[in-house]
Amino acid sequence: MNRFFAFTWLLLMSYIIIAQSEALNWYLKSPKTTKVYGVGAEAAYELLKNKKPKEIVVGVIDSGVEVDHEDLKESMWINEDEIPNNGLDDDNNGYIDDIHGWSFLGGDSLDMNYEAFEIARMYLKSASFFEEIDTTNLNPEDLKKYEDYLDLRKTYNEKQQELKFQVQSAKLITKYIESVEKQTGMPFSKKANKDFEPKNEMDTRLRKQMKIILMVVSADQLKEEMSMGLEMIEPMYNMNNTGTDSLRESVVGDNLSDVYEKDYGCNRYEGPDAGHGTHVSGIIAADANNTFGIKGIAPSAKIMCLRAVPNGDERDKDIANSIIYAVDNGAKVINMSFGKTHTPNKLAVDQAIQYAAKHDVLLIHAAGNDAKNLDENDFYPARTLNDGSTAQNWLEVGASSASKKGKKFVASFSNYGVKSVDLFSPGVNIYSTMPDNKYKDESGTSMAAPAAAGVAALIRAYFPELSAVEVKNVLMNSVEPYKKKVRRPGSKEKVLLSDLCISGGVISAENAIKTLLEQRN
Repeated sequence: MNRFFAFTWLLLMSYIIIAQSEALNWYLKSPKTTKVYGVGAEAAYELLKNKKPKEIVVGVIDSGVEVDHEDLKESMWINEDEIPNNGLDDDNNGYIDDIHGWSFLGGDSLDMNYEAFEIARMYLKSASFFEEIDTTNLNPEDLKKYEDYLDLRKTYNEKQQELKFQVQSAKLITKYIESVEKQTGMPFSKKANKDFEPKNEMDTRLRKQMKIILMVVSADQLKEEMSMGLEMIEPMYNMNNTGTDSLRESVVGDNLSDVYEKDYGCNRYEGPDAGHGTHVSGIIAADANNTFGIKGIAPSAKIMCLRAVPNGDERDKDIANSIIYAVDNGAKVINMSFGKTHTPNKLAVDQAIQYAAKHDVLLIHAAGNDAKNLDENDFYPARTLNDGSTAQNWLEVGASSASKKGKKFVASFSNYGVKSVDLFSPGVNIYSTMPDNKYKDESGTSMAAPAAAGVAALIRAYFPELSAVEVKNVLMNSVEPYKKKVRRPGSKEKVLLSDLCISGGVISAENAIKTLLEQRN
């Protein structure tokens, strides 16, 4: 799963992350009045103050959601046709006690937390076949499969080397921090790092690197990043070496060979790690009526939790089932802050995308955090379907920042594509909800997508007569243009925003609402 690794591992590779210093909730602001390219939600509320919204359900396909978070509990979707905790499928939708949604990652008592990357699952499956046969005299069909297998093996080995480096780097930095604290007798800090007397050349190099990093990242944040890195990356590295199919089937109890199977899962919405999904949900619909925490972009939205994204790559059948569940149970917008580079069962997901289109549901997808051009690199799920058609109910979202300087405006990690990414949306240093009633800044296209989903939900709440495709068109035609040159992610090349996305702008609730109100007057 492509989540926050952009920032975490840029640290490990000693790149400098320039922290934004804007106020909390900058993404709600209007560029027209503050010069900060938020979504203009506050200005949109003012335009809508005499109108009454309809409740809009937003399906959040993610890692799970803390449904009783102080700032989310009033914003959770409730399945009123289901009687809680009676062990029955009261509404006959195939899912028992699905009060706030469903998890496709849990079984009777256990939940999946870590998974392998899809490429590892595909590679290990192919390896078990080709390593047992003579590959010198293959027929044309098997030869093509063998060539595909060799490509998989190459990419798999590269990914494993990358993960191995990340694990080793995190361990090295963690060990250095422990050495500094032990020698100086004080918690790791700028002063402790300065007072530390290196014992070898590696200590000397790390001391210099830490001096630079601690100029822009706090010592506590660095320690947290390293801890989270080891906690998340090392298990995935190990999973990629062994595969996880047998573990998955043991925990969840489904048949992985049946990609259209539906009767599996549980109603444990939070799961073992709900940080990502909780953060995403707060951006969309955190309670705007209380006096604490944050305000979600769409005050009348209700969050439907679909747990389908583990630490590792999501499985196609879980994503397809999550989309179908959301559609069948009334969601009008679905946020998808996840993605992967390989997909073995694309047709199943394509059919779910078409099902959502048929039922007038808007799908909003994060473009990913690899600083790659999606016109040239695969990233799934995708709006381009196997039959060559394009899903019109799909919005692909890149990440922008609060920076007023062009070179930092587009997030350095964001994927882009003048044919593949629709628009940009706030995705750097977004302050939102976290488990245990906490709040935190996070960055990624994972944050940009729910910012866009919040705007879409706001429009669907106040203009329910608009179809999903019409809402997308409004969003595309009402972006706030950015005229300065920006830095192409992954390089120092300066380009226009219109060279990085279709619309050439940043999503704007203010512009969209103003346009719609003018059309109706």
